Amino acid sequence: MKAVYRTEYTDFSAISIKELPIPEPKSDEVQIKVLACSVNRTDLAVLTGWPWIMRLFVGWPRPRNPIPGTDFTGKVTKVGNLVSDFEEGEMVWGMKDNGIGSHAEYFCTKAFNHIQKLPADLDPIIAAACIEGAHYAINFINKLDLQPEDRALVIGGTGGIGSAAIQLLKAKRIHVTAVSLGQADRVKALGADRVIDGSKENFLECGEQFHAILDSVGKSRFTICRPLLFPKGSYLSSELGPNWENIFLSLITPILSKKKVIFPIPQDLQGSLSLMSELLLKKQFNPLIDRVISLAEIQEAYSYVSQGKKIGNVIVKMDPEI
Repeated sequence: MKAVYRTEYTDFSAISIKELPIPEPKSDEVQIKVLACSVNRTDLAVLTGWPWIMRLFVGWPRPRNPIPGTDFTGKVTKVGNLVSDFEEGEMVWGMKDNGIGSHAEYFCTKAFNHIQKLPADLDPIIAAACIEGAHYAINFINKLDLQPEDRALVIGGTGGIGSAAIQLLKAKRIHVTAVSLGQADRVKALGADRVIDGSKENFLECGEQFHAILDSVGKSRFTICRPLLFPKGSYLSSELGPNWENIFLSLITPILSKKKVIFPIPQDLQGSLSLMSELLLKKQFNPLIDRVISLAEIQEAYSYVSQGKKIGNVIVKMDPEI
């Protein structure tokens, strides 16, 4: 099989595609043939070991698994003799944010709490664009007590997290203002009530206040955004912030301030996958896809994602037959 390979924490320039034996599942594992996966910011963290805290989960002093990749859609191709949760031939999808080895044609896993059966009616390419970003967006929104007609600001409306958050907020009848760098028409099509083109105007001068600010790209700060929050409003970011300030602020602002920082630790992947299955089957969610590439192009994809310019999701189509 072909797989992305590295033995040390590195950037995209040092990865290679190697021909490796197809892994055989242990008695408590399943073997999965990958149909599609994404290249995302979490993959970059797994690849580079940055921020450093990632190395506590991915491996120290070097990654435990030389094959990166965090999310996937695929098909169960072999089942260990102790496995009763899954059967050969079933379609599955999932994610493990410290790496599951999905940037390969096959991988094996026993992390069944990180995978779920994929409804047969769902396109594996579309589904692959509804995992990583959507899971984090869901874990932004489920930390908030927003009511219909409340107002939310989404910073980074063209990213995987931000584009998902816009649609999930609109499903809850929240008024959404989104900030993007260009692509205003595409962001508007996701349902945003107002789109601010950050390349032309400063969102801090938007003249609005919000019950929640969701910084899906981690390029702002609570101290900067605080004037835009209503009293008792909340600020959430996808990044730790300078000197990990968002963790510290999430501990002290609920005590010292009416406006608070929430650090959205992502949990309950099964719940996220179930919600996305429901929305996709009802055609109530349309993921934003930047491009679909082959495994041979993955080094360029890592480079592109590292520049922070992707529009939605970059998808690797692993199986040319889908």
